[in-house]
Amino acid sequence: MDPLRRWFALALVIPALSCAADDQPAAAETAPAGQAGSEQAAIAQFESSLHYKTGTIDLPDGFATFALSDRFRFLEAQDAKRLLTQAWGNPPDGVSSVLGMIVRADSSPLARDGWAVVVTYKKDGYVKDDDAAAIDYDKLLKQMQEASEEENAERKKQGYPTVQITGWAERPYYDAAAHKLYWAKELRFSDAPEPTLNYDIRVLGRNGVLSLNAVAGMSQLQQVKSDMREVLAFTEFSAGHRYTEFNASTDKVAAYGVAALVAGGVAAKMGLFAKLGVLLLSLKKGLVFIIAGAGALVAKLFKRNAQS
Repeated sequence: MDPLRRWFALALVIPALSCAADDQPAAAETAPAGQAGSEQAAIAQFESSLHYKTGTIDLPDGFATFALSDRFRFLEAQDAKRLLTQAWGNPPDGVSSVLGMIVRADSSPLARDGWAVVVTYKKDGYVKDDDAAAIDYDKLLKQMQEASEEENAERKKQGYPTVQITGWAERPYYDAAAHKLYWAKELRFSDAPEPTLNYDIRVLGRNGVLSLNAVAGMSQLQQVKSDMREVLAFTEFSAGHRYTEFNASTDKVAAYGVAALVAGGVAAKMGLFAKLGVLLLSLKKGLVFIIAGAGALVAKLFKRNAQS
């Protein structure tokens, strides 16, 4: 699967990324021996430049933490953005809000079957969850599919592949006790032989929403599902920033609810929150770039190598 198709097609906060081409033959297997050696050296050099962190990770300003198990490691914002832009081909303006990436400890995000969880945060205020139990997710899915079809014309115009939302890979579920929401979508890109998996987690806080977004191939669903449950468990807001610490007399309330977090870009068309119209437009721009504009690391490095 193309490295940057591993992301999330219609999520509110940058949703859609990908990693190395795991549905294509390995470049080293098809390239001449000399070129393959140079390509592997370029990949190894980039990998060695990444600074992985382990243990307990404090996000900027200490508003949330990841108590990583020994199965995961973390790339801080600078390295995460380098990986997304230099290796996976995202333009800089599409990754400006990235706070970091969570990756498995036993694999590289540059490997063909490697994947990562991109971390972002939107400080839009306290998201009320009183609509969560009443959401008709089948109806919401249909609206998202229709919106995606409408947006495909613009994707084609910009030179990006079209995308269809095939359905839920995992039906949305909101844990009202933990104030955490997760769901997964199956996507099909017009230029990819394998369906794409977008797995999304939203953790509600006192002042905003922490977003954890992973993209892989549908064949990796069980692995990603298992890993993301663990990621969900070790992600928490810090004291003073927790959902339960909301103060109605002083704190800002977001202009949208839980349904909008799942709907993403379609929320504006659904009239869920007019306030976010401009924001969604800019996020969609970043999202389209991330989902469709990223070539595999090897492809980008190899192209650079061939031109030198």
